[in-house]
Amino acid sequence: MRLANKRALVTGGGSGFGEGIARAFAKEGAEVAVLDINEAGARRVASELGEGHVAIACDLTDGKAVEAAWKSASDALGGIDIVVNNAGWTHRNKPILEVTEDEFDKVYAVNVKSIFHMTRVCVPAMRDAGGGVIVNIGSTAGLRPRPGLTWYNSSKGAVNTLTKSLAVELAPMKIRVCGIAPVIGETGLLSEFMGIPDTPENRAKFIATIPLGRMSRPDDIANATVFLSSDEAAMITGAVLEVDGGRCI
Repeated sequence: MRLANKRALVTGGGSGFGEGIARAFAKEGAEVAVLDINEAGARRVASELGEGHVAIACDLTDGKAVEAAWKSASDALGGIDIVVNNAGWTHRNKPILEVTEDEFDKVYAVNVKSIFHMTRVCVPAMRDAGGGVIVNIGSTAGLRPRPGLTWYNSSKGAVNTLTKSLAVELAPMKIRVCGIAPVIGETGLLSEFMGIPDTPENRAKFIATIPLGRMSRPDDIANATVFLSSDEAAMITGAVLEVDGGRCI
């Protein structure tokens, strides 16, 4: 198994891409700490993964909560080798002047500040352990932005860029940092990304812009994350892998 004897923490692991990643990690032999603000979702996923996996409720926008969650996960698993910063949020697809300050703040708190908080706790531990892997889930929205999601696009552009900067800064500590940029996926945020009206016809129009002819699925993102987290990717850092069916071409 590709992640045997590895211990992983996955944020936003109670649904969507995060759930897919947690399941793929467990299948590949990792012990997984499933973090989510939705405690019920985290507990469901961890329970279905079976013995050796834990669920931890955490508001990732709160630095103290992240510190406590990190300690709980590390204590439960005996350390953490891999961190997947997957938790994300969006404002509804709408004109830029209709996005409120509260909506803007939440998007940046969940998508960017959460990684700031997690970095502050995971890097010292990984450094002291001799290395580790961080995978940040960005988005094609940060590479090929389109109207209606401007502030969300910019938050994911920040994730894509900070991934590269962290990779360079943390390389001397033997900490690899990679990113994944999914195209729009079949998750709970899909209706928000599509905006109003979210109809089968409008979804079909969007899918027509993806050369491979479909949206991404949790297993697509999970498979890419497994690879980047594994020893097979030992010489890869700073890469932001587009899992987009060709949309960014």
